[in-house]
Amino acid sequence: MSASPRICVFGAGSIGCYIGGRLQAAGVAVQLIGRSRLAAELDRHGLHLTDLHGADQRVSRTALHFATTPDAAADADLVLVTVKSADTAEAGRELAAVLKADAVVVSFQNGIGNAEVLRQALPRHTVLDGMVPFNVLNRGCGSFHQGSEGHLAATDHPALRACRGLFDLAGLPLDLHADMVAVQWAKLLLNLNNPVNALSDKPLQEQLSQRAYRLCVVLAQREALGLLDAAKIRPAKLTPLPPHWIPLMLGLPDAVFRRAANKMLEIDPLARSSMWEDLQAGRTTEVDWINGEVLRLAERLGRQAPVNAKLLALIREAEKGGRREWSGEALLAELRAVV
Repeated sequence: MSASPRICVFGAGSIGCYIGGRLQAAGVAVQLIGRSRLAAELDRHGLHLTDLHGADQRVSRTALHFATTPDAAADADLVLVTVKSADTAEAGRELAAVLKADAVVVSFQNGIGNAEVLRQALPRHTVLDGMVPFNVLNRGCGSFHQGSEGHLAATDHPALRACRGLFDLAGLPLDLHADMVAVQWAKLLLNLNNPVNALSDKPLQEQLSQRAYRLCVVLAQREALGLLDAAKIRPAKLTPLPPHWIPLMLGLPDAVFRRAANKMLEIDPLARSSMWEDLQAGRTTEVDWINGEVLRLAERLGRQAPVNAKLLALIREAEKGGRREWSGEALLAELRAVV
């Protein structure tokens, strides 16, 4: 891959527009491919990209290359797939029909198995696992805000080594790993807060400041960690604390937690989980690729995961118009009742 690869973001929603937009703002030519609704929005407003540290960048509508059909990916050297997990198989089929033979594909999606789904559709292409650690909120009118910390991650591969400098230039450091399964499970453990945040109907910072909500996350994480131990999967260390220590930190009383977890609470007051955003927009969430991954792991081990199953069920009810504003105490009681 050349030092200036042709980059395409396939499935340009909140994450895709933010990553693609930051690259474009740094002078990297990027082809965005997404839905007609967003194409019309960006044609009116362009892109406005901000983050919790004060970054404020704009990409004019005339500088953007936004398409709504897969054929726009035909000349791409590097394709960043950011579609929702439910759309992965269809994305693979569409890309298979247009990609050139030497194109490299990176799955920057939630969950554990999306890259494998893409590999099945793209058997002649290099498909790499990736991970986006931070939250991006769609504020409307072409404005996307990064509300939490973290570096992009992907499988170590020569094609990505060759273009890491472009991501650095865009302010999106890309860490390369030999074992992405460990990285993905570490991210998923953190994402077990997503359904709790969505059901709280509160910004992440406010929700995490309340111990009852944190204890809900503790129950889900401990259940998942027990399954990972049984499967001999050791999640990577993505935060200052090792994964097995995070439930201990979350369980601290509020006053102690605030003093001990300053870094963990370094979240923009605007930040919300993508699951909350999906519920607000009336979209199907990715709960099947977050809590559902824990359930699938439990099934492979012949075990149960009742806490994560309950959270999944509550999100499914919320998708259908059910309760969305749980107090921490009420949600914790629901989860403790199934343990």
